[in-house]
Amino acid sequence: MNVAGLTLLVLAALGVAVAGKVFQSLSHLKPQSRDAVQATAAQELLQRLIGDRADEFLVTVNSSLSGSEGLDTYRLSFEGRKVAVAGSSGVAAAAGCYSYLRRYCGCHISWSGDQLRVPSPLPPVPAPVTVTSPNRFRYYQNVCTSSYSFVWWDWARWEKEIDWMALNGINLALAFTGQEAVWQRVYLSLGLNQSEIDEFFTGPAFLAWGRMGNLHTWGGPLSSHWIQKQLSLQNKIIERMRSLGMMSVLPAFAGHIPQSLLRVFPKINVTRLGGWSNFNCTYSCSYLLDPEDPLFHKIGGLFMSEIIQAFGTDHIYSADTFNEMNPSSSDPAYLSAISNAIFKSMADVDPGAIWLMQGWLFVNSPYFWKPTQIRALLHGAPIGRMIVLDLFAETVPIYQSTESFYGQPFIWCMLHNFGGNHGLYGKVDSVNTGPFDAKSFKDSTMVGTGLTPEGIEQNDMIYELMNEIGWLSKPLNLTKWISNYSTRRYGRENLNAQSAWQLLLGSVYNCTQYWKDHNHSPLVRRPSLKMNTDICYNESKLYEAWMFMYSATPYLSNSSTFLYDLVDVTREALQQLVTEYYKEIKIAYENEDLEKVMTAGGVLVYDLLPELDNLLSSQPQFLLGRWLESARQMAITKEEESLYDMNARNQITLWGPTGNILDYANKQFGGLVQDYYKERWSLFLWCLIESLNMEIPFRQDLFNQAVFSVENEFIYNGKKYSSTPTGDTLEIVKNIFLKYYPKAGSLH
Repeated sequence: MNVAGLTLLVLAALGVAVAGKVFQSLSHLKPQSRDAVQATAAQELLQRLIGDRADEFLVTVNSSLSGSEGLDTYRLSFEGRKVAVAGSSGVAAAAGCYSYLRRYCGCHISWSGDQLRVPSPLPPVPAPVTVTSPNRFRYYQNVCTSSYSFVWWDWARWEKEIDWMALNGINLALAFTGQEAVWQRVYLSLGLNQSEIDEFFTGPAFLAWGRMGNLHTWGGPLSSHWIQKQLSLQNKIIERMRSLGMMSVLPAFAGHIPQSLLRVFPKINVTRLGGWSNFNCTYSCSYLLDPEDPLFHKIGGLFMSEIIQAFGTDHIYSADTFNEMNPSSSDPAYLSAISNAIFKSMADVDPGAIWLMQGWLFVNSPYFWKPTQIRALLHGAPIGRMIVLDLFAETVPIYQSTESFYGQPFIWCMLHNFGGNHGLYGKVDSVNTGPFDAKSFKDSTMVGTGLTPEGIEQNDMIYELMNEIGWLSKPLNLTKWISNYSTRRYGRENLNAQSAWQLLLGSVYNCTQYWKDHNHSPLVRRPSLKMNTDICYNESKLYEAWMFMYSATPYLSNSSTFLYDLVDVTREALQQLVTEYYKEIKIAYENEDLEKVMTAGGVLVYDLLPELDNLLSSQPQFLLGRWLESARQMAITKEEESLYDMNARNQITLWGPTGNILDYANKQFGGLVQDYYKERWSLFLWCLIESLNMEIPFRQDLFNQAVFSVENEFIYNGKKYSSTPTGDTLEIVKNIFLKYYPKAGSLH
């Protein structure tokens, strides 16, 4: 054999050795509950889902089914008149149950609604079916999801979500609720007083960024009632997750500290980071403790001990030190020291600790995180003792440019959604092939797939697809899959609905441009004459899909999931029509055509936006009142109620005291369109008309000052919004379609 061939063999052997070391280091990560406990939990989940029909299933858990590699497995068979579902864990058994309901019963489960017409008797399984996941983990959550979506949840909503997680086979998830109670104990033990802690914590809607060191104080304080209620909720979440065989990821110390600690420890070595995302140091500029300072290890150890005492442990901990904040030094030694200190604070308390880190920083700041810096940060922890979430892999996979994160195991993730925006969007081709490309990548250290949306309860289809991918060994036939999806979701086959979904699959759900990963629609942006109107698809396909959905209404109007999709597709079409009217207004203004400005603007402000608001108000999932009421229901005092209402309104609009992250977490809610977006557009139109009438240039800076008053007024006006839908969805859609489809059709 020549030298080149020998070299290749050696390198291959090294790759196998590294991969073996990686996977062996994770072998202790497994369900903690006994098989019988998990089986009972899975059976009870099925009871919650389909009632007494659950008695027709025989659910068992046998951990030995996972084999030597610990891969979740389920088996489906028919025993007598019962469907037998055996799983290697409670999660695997639950996933097997949903697989049966999907495949044999044509059922569907989603955030926006379920279709659970289970045939009687149950269809038989002709021959036993065994399915094994190709990877150890199916991960769920972004650290931001806790604020954008979970923030106002009670136990009933959490229970439903954990059921959804298990049914989709998710076996690894963040468990970040309630950690402020633990931090409070740590800070008090270090000598801070309660007022200093109250001043440090952010409000509920901004806790995710307080936890990552981006913010402090804004939207707070947290009441003792909030802190204790969240602690109690976390215990229920952890208990249920573990009963199903899920592994929970707990928080760890990332190095950020309250400024007040400098009063108690005036000689500690700290670095003050810069402001984050347009926030000044009133609410930002975190203090980062030097990893070599003895207090770093003390705080990390205290927090780890307290968190494990409070919640037990599955040995996986999350910490993100440099989320959208660059380190003060790019010196590899410094970066390794930071990550080593974080890992050591975990491992000294829990020798089996695995550090889970979001890889977003490498996407967000590629000019800082060069190969040398990335390698230094990742190698601060021993190989195999860190799992990196390739957080945005469907768009910017980092594993490719880092040689599989330089040996650390990683999870291929679909981020998909920013801020919990509404808007039909997805990258189905990337989702369908990306995980398999990553698995076959040279010396791949991939150990799982994951969902990492900043906000949920939108675009059910793309999440159903990604969850199914987590159990497959090759890509799907998407054309066939989407037709089956339509039939299962609505409970019956309908060619118009299938045609609509085929068009959506090839347009809004197959965006390829990097920049189109957020809702940039002029509808949900502060108006200007320089708005981004680019889209990543041919709008004629969207309008045609709308036409097919409308044509399906006589046949599917009894389906709640169809009504949701009908509203969602109509909403998307109207969103695009807002863009068309905006373009007309802009061109007319530039041509100094006052009449056309008034005509197009009048349609937009006085008809299209009110119609959109009526549409959204007819379905419960699109109500501003639900979001605000869920916030107020967390309070026990009027002061708390006002604070939580402000948090809820601010997050989806100004995102900060002065519009610091304006419209980032935009939502298309009934009530919000009428009283927020419409008011902004009305003022914009008035300013343009005044500009033409007075023959003076439109000044964006003056408009921004004026519209800020409108935006701020919405946050503090205290207006109550209904949490109950109003109006007949079908009649509203019919009226909108007959009025606006001719214009949409003319744009084909």
